[in-house]
Amino acid sequence: MSFDEEARWAGLFALDAMKGGKLRQYYDAVKTAYQQGTEDALVEEKLRKLIAHATRTVPFYKKYAADTPLSELPIVNKDSFRADYAAFTSDTYRDGKGCRKMSTSGSTGTPLTILQDPDKILRNRADGMFMGAMAGYYVGMKMGFIRVWVHNVKENPLRLFAENMIMVDSSDLSDEAIVKLLADFKKKKVKCLLGYASALAEISLCMDRHNIDGRDFAVRSIIPISESMPQPVRQRLAEQFGCPVQAWYSNEENGIMGVQPAGSECYYIDSSSFHYEILKLDSDEPAKDGELGRIVITDLHNYAFPIIRYDNGDLAVARHQKKGGRTRLYLTELYGRRSDTIYSADGRPLTPYVITNNLWDVDGVRQYRFIQEDVRDYVLEINGDPANVDEAEILRRITPYFGEGANICLKYVDEIPVLNSGKRKYIENRCPLYLGT
Repeated sequence: MSFDEEARWAGLFALDAMKGGKLRQYYDAVKTAYQQGTEDALVEEKLRKLIAHATRTVPFYKKYAADTPLSELPIVNKDSFRADYAAFTSDTYRDGKGCRKMSTSGSTGTPLTILQDPDKILRNRADGMFMGAMAGYYVGMKMGFIRVWVHNVKENPLRLFAENMIMVDSSDLSDEAIVKLLADFKKKKVKCLLGYASALAEISLCMDRHNIDGRDFAVRSIIPISESMPQPVRQRLAEQFGCPVQAWYSNEENGIMGVQPAGSECYYIDSSSFHYEILKLDSDEPAKDGELGRIVITDLHNYAFPIIRYDNGDLAVARHQKKGGRTRLYLTELYGRRSDTIYSADGRPLTPYVITNNLWDVDGVRQYRFIQEDVRDYVLEINGDPANVDEAEILRRITPYFGEGANICLKYVDEIPVLNSGKRKYIENRCPLYLGT
């Protein structure tokens, strides 16, 4: 880090020390959990306190006893919160004093706002600082934050200055806009790019089209967020800028929960801040390590709006490392939203990477979206020049994954639509059987 960056990093902790040093305490706790594993007894104690608080102050949980085991509490989701927001808000924080509101993007539906109390805000900041350091980013380094900056997610100008952050709107990802953006990054010596995986992918493609060499830039860290990034995209970005590309696993409701360790495709999950259950796809029984299941999250630090056994819609395969009363949790596969999970003709769930990894380098394909319309019917929408697209090669690559009886249709479109959040979906499941409709 430069002298200016080191001063900002040190100043952050100096200010924290004047306020009691809790940010440093939380940062060190997250760091120790990564190095040694999370202490199982500590997690149990946090769960006990959170449940006792919820059953005492949160209307939805008041019918449960304070000593109710986590496994006996109901599983909730975004629809649960939207249906009765007040029922999940703690009476203690009803006035919202000192709290902040975090809103989901509402990519495919109604946005959801979650209240976070001051302690949760501080813990989330510590999580982000450590996960950032894991990916080569330290608060104070010049960072370009790439996302759609709608009114409810604008950053505080003072924080932008303190953390040396530039807000970059990804609403316009035309080649002209990206070339201008890259010139600005180079001029301002931006060292970290943080943003939607799909936006970073568009930047990578534009760099190839215009022969832009990112190794001449100051960028030293790239962190994709909010969406899974295909391995070939990560590899290409790393080559273009000559630096690591390590994704965060995060959402607006909970914050930054995990990071891809250097050189790894899996995600390390901060189980000192979040308790994860991986449950079977068709029941609420625990899935075994190595088995695809639903992610169910309990946020151990938000008392204003306790998020307990929250099914966030993502699917994953987990691996637990247990030793000496401590646990480290990894998601070896992360499938993203259940509505984005596709299935073979005989009903086997398939990682989205069978599409994204195989279509990334196909000549003539500018953008694409793969849609499962029914059990055996699929449509691959392509934005590209039909004269330059090798359709036979595409089908040769992807058809074997879907098995006998699969019907894959190629369709050319002028544009793959962008969601309200500014993200672009590469995979979508519209099959009534899998959506439960």
